[in-house]
Amino acid sequence: MDGKPRLLDQMRERIRLKHYSIRTERVYCEWVKRFIRFHQYRHPQEMGAQEIEAFLTELAVARNVSASTQNQALSALLFLYKEVLSIDLPWLADVVRAKKPQRLPVVLTVEEVRSALAQLESEPWLVCSLLYGTGMRLMEALRLRVKDVDFSRHEILIRDGKGMKDRVTMLPRSLVQPLRRHLAVVKAIHDSEREQGRGDVWLPFALARKYPKAPKEWGWQYVFPASGLSVDPRSGVVRRHHLDEKRIQRAFKRAIRGAGIVKPATPHTLRHSFATHLLESGQDIRTVQELLGHSDVKTTMIYTHVLNRGGLSVLSPLDR
Repeated sequence: MDGKPRLLDQMRERIRLKHYSIRTERVYCEWVKRFIRFHQYRHPQEMGAQEIEAFLTELAVARNVSASTQNQALSALLFLYKEVLSIDLPWLADVVRAKKPQRLPVVLTVEEVRSALAQLESEPWLVCSLLYGTGMRLMEALRLRVKDVDFSRHEILIRDGKGMKDRVTMLPRSLVQPLRRHLAVVKAIHDSEREQGRGDVWLPFALARKYPKAPKEWGWQYVFPASGLSVDPRSGVVRRHHLDEKRIQRAFKRAIRGAGIVKPATPHTLRHSFATHLLESGQDIRTVQELLGHSDVKTTMIYTHVLNRGGLSVLSPLDR
């Protein structure tokens, strides 16, 4: 009524100005909607610390959500008040975040990894092999561009990883030929689409306006494109996006079941296994830290705790 955009539209605009991902945008907006519904559609400007704590308590007590989920909700609400409503109230710093439990990562043995990969084929096999062979996160692999794979140096450049950081990891020699064959198929599809006037891909940070021809160039294409076209949720443009992560997650879940592995493993478990197996083979922890993209070596040190279990470095008194 006053000519201003709706609250959620303001939220989306601010998130995009900060260059947050589409996933963060969706999650934050959903938490704001839940917060407003919980308090009978009162405007956030009319609420404060008491209402936020009541909402977080409802999540923890009635809904029994995890600490990470509770903290995610809090982050969304703090973003709303600080960045969107520009309300810098003293109680914002006093809201207590839930303490996350210290969990050891699930790690597969070398034999278990081989058994799981043997259950896969085609693109899921290649993606999961890259996760284990490079230490990439799942979305880092799926967002990989052709230009960032250097076959001559056997390197992969990971751009805009977690924390908006770039890093370099190795390209396993055993995956060079399978990856070349895969890219040959992808390029044939891309060339066919260019003949039909399509073949463009999404580019970050308005690069498409700066370099109008870049979206159709081969180097900018996704290494693992989706099988069909889809609508960009922000621009509404119809183009080919990268492979859906759910396809890899479901395929890996079936592979774990088929290999008879009872551990609660996901594709991210391959990253944990990558780090653990490197440390087991004697690789220094600083190198593993760089390959994983950790800012602090303390984050990488959790894999040394995994090494100390299972008799790898400690002899049980029962065996003496």
